[in-house]
Amino acid sequence: MTSEKCIHRLAAALLAFGIAAFFAAGLPARAQDAAGAPATTAQQGQPTPSSSPQAPTPTAAAATPMPLSMPSMSGPLSTAVPHEFDGGPFGKLDITGILSGWGSTEGDHVAGNESTIWDISNAQVFVQKTSGWWQFYLQAGAYNLPDLGAGYLSTPDTIKDLYGAFPQGYFKLVKGNFSAEIGALPTLIGAEYTFSFENMNIERGLLWNQENAVNRGIQLNYSYKKWSTSVSWNDGFYSDRYTWVSGSLAYAFNASNTLSFVAGGNAGQYDKSTAATPLYLNNEQIYNVIYTYSHGPWVITPYFQYTNVPTIPKVGIPVGVATAGGAVLATYNFKHGISVAVRPEYITTSGSVAGGAANLLYGPGSDAFAFTVTPTYTKGGFFARGELSVVHAGNVTPGDAFGPLGTDANQPRGAVEMGFMF
Repeated sequence: MTSEKCIHRLAAALLAFGIAAFFAAGLPARAQDAAGAPATTAQQGQPTPSSSPQAPTPTAAAATPMPLSMPSMSGPLSTAVPHEFDGGPFGKLDITGILSGWGSTEGDHVAGNESTIWDISNAQVFVQKTSGWWQFYLQAGAYNLPDLGAGYLSTPDTIKDLYGAFPQGYFKLVKGNFSAEIGALPTLIGAEYTFSFENMNIERGLLWNQENAVNRGIQLNYSYKKWSTSVSWNDGFYSDRYTWVSGSLAYAFNASNTLSFVAGGNAGQYDKSTAATPLYLNNEQIYNVIYTYSHGPWVITPYFQYTNVPTIPKVGIPVGVATAGGAVLATYNFKHGISVAVRPEYITTSGSVAGGAANLLYGPGSDAFAFTVTPTYTKGGFFARGELSVVHAGNVTPGDAFGPLGTDANQPRGAVEMGFMF
């Protein structure tokens, strides 16, 4: 690690700590954290209901404020009770944040990666207006997006190569059960969110590697009784070309059981290829079936995913490729702030081209199984969690798998993450 990167990381940590200290000292002290249960749904496609508060009663006015719905979180972590302040012409605003660091060590690391890393995982602030007919959400700061079975990208490089220092933010219009959002939006696709603190596990999984994360565009949301639906016109994998359409439809059988269908795809063709806009993934169609059970100490989310990249020779895809996979995301919450999350998953690919160019996993026709376990401890705004995982790849193409030569089929990892929600 160069001294320049060390200085950048230290500066980012000090900046985040200063922001946290400023808000802790300068804004009204937040009430004691409420003991929040995990979210009833873990899918990203579930629309957020409008928040037009009723006139407060004396009892409601004295009640402890509840955590906000954004950023979305599947548990066991929960956003802090917000700091409220007068935003002048914007009215009452809410602000929350996170400061956390993480480290990991892995076996059979690929060439160019260190076997052990330490970095900032999150130093972010969330500012939002959640009442009235017009609202907004702004997320800013440093972040890292570690995921299983993939090479590591440092926090400074993640910010530079992916979504910048303002990864998400949008303007929202609300009318009853209908809302419209425009800006840099969380994707509707998949059952895992983008940032580490939003998920049951520290690192995202194998299926997440096929999904987009942040969409720039417009999203419409509507809910009616037990139904919720969203549709979005956006730029897919951050391509800056608005040819993607995605949507979700969810039915809540009751407070504990929800079934969702999610789909998205590129209605056009684009040859752009960057870290944020992979050529094959940006030209794919993707489908999810997601079921969520949340009751008592349990949150269980099994889901199935299918993706297809068609043959598009003129953008550099001479032969199509597809993936199919499934995963189960499950958390059990014990007493005293202790919980354990597990995630088994499997994915397989089909289709190939000469030279292995259609490589969505570990070579054309490869498959992989992964298992992750993540114990977590929370107390107030503090959290600490560890993680053990292993990825086993099958039918690998030499050079595309693990180890210095890319020929090893297995990669074990251990990780820790610790920080504060404020």
